Amino acid sequence: MALLRRRLKVVVMVMMFNLFIFILISRNSSQDKSGRNKVRVPTKRFWAKIKPNNAFWNRRQQVLDLQQNPILIFNDSTAERPDWLNDTGLNSDPCQPDLRVTTQVKDYNSLPGRFKDFLLYMRCRSYPLLVDQPHVCQEDPPFLLLAVKSLASHFDRRQAIRQSWGRAGTLANRTVATVFLLGNATPFDHHPDLSEMLRYESKRHRDIVQWDYRDSFFNLTVKEVLFQEWVQTRCPGARYIFKGDDDVFVNTHRILDFLKGLSGPKARDLFVGDVITNAGPHRDKKVKYFIPDTMYVGTYPPYAGGGGYLYSGDMAARLYNVSEQVPLYPIDDVYTGMCLRKLGLAPEKHKGFRTFDIEEKYRSNPCAYKSLMLVHPRTPQEMIQIWTWLSDPDLNCQ
Repeated sequence: MALLRRRLKVVVMVMMFNLFIFILISRNSSQDKSGRNKVRVPTKRFWAKIKPNNAFWNRRQQVLDLQQNPILIFNDSTAERPDWLNDTGLNSDPCQPDLRVTTQVKDYNSLPGRFKDFLLYMRCRSYPLLVDQPHVCQEDPPFLLLAVKSLASHFDRRQAIRQSWGRAGTLANRTVATVFLLGNATPFDHHPDLSEMLRYESKRHRDIVQWDYRDSFFNLTVKEVLFQEWVQTRCPGARYIFKGDDDVFVNTHRILDFLKGLSGPKARDLFVGDVITNAGPHRDKKVKYFIPDTMYVGTYPPYAGGGGYLYSGDMAARLYNVSEQVPLYPIDDVYTGMCLRKLGLAPEKHKGFRTFDIEEKYRSNPCAYKSLMLVHPRTPQEMIQIWTWLSDPDLNCQ
């Protein structure tokens, strides 16, 4: 009998608790005379319907974002998706001309040839490797890998770099390796045939990495993603990487001194350079960096100027992994900034990177370069001259 009373007591308490909850819900959901307390239950799904961006690159990014977002995929079946989201070309060869762009970019026929070429092959990220240097990192992964973007015809620049700031070997007790990144100088661009000279140069110096793609300004982004892949397959042990143009002077001593003091997250997340913020595409057709609004709208994320920047090997791996989630963009340094933004990161500005040169009155002063990491632009002769200044043990900049 006592057990029955206890059970009845528990049942009554539970019923009273449920009644209390019901009263609270009824009170909060009831409507007063003014109608201000009424709970409104949405009748439609709360996520916005995806609308295509009018700019071609932005629209491509929307498609990739959808493919990478499991929530959107789960709530948006293929049958419900509009044609612009389904038409991704995933079943076709990405390295064949994508003729769909001729209708997807409304002013395609009026664009300059470099745009048409880029758009047709925008999905292609894989090209044959013509010249490789697997030995660079096989025995002793370099502490610092210098990767220099160059053209086949720029032999004098490469040679000046070899004789100055890009000299491979041991510097300040650290291993430094240098590679020059080249595409193919095609007859289509009226380049002379320099293949024999290039073969000799490669055999002599063993520092040329070349892929079989058209080496043009808009394809510098192709060079970027190919280099990212090369690092992960050939040189994943590189501790730090400097990547820049072949018309800059780099104070390798200063870079090594800077890297010596890094550790922990600061070292792993390193990406420094001359950072450009709040920039956007040039709309003037006469400018080298012209981008039409049919291709891209919006501001650029912060990015380090392509003259040269410094980052960690760990960051290189992350950039390589995330690059598949960002459509190729015809300006390589902006594209790298886009990849960093996709990682939730941004490049760090360092005053030692002077991609827009230093004041003219200081350019002949050896001490002006002592604390700098990079200066742009410099001729081959100037590179050797500055390196000679900085290598002089009697140089006194007190």
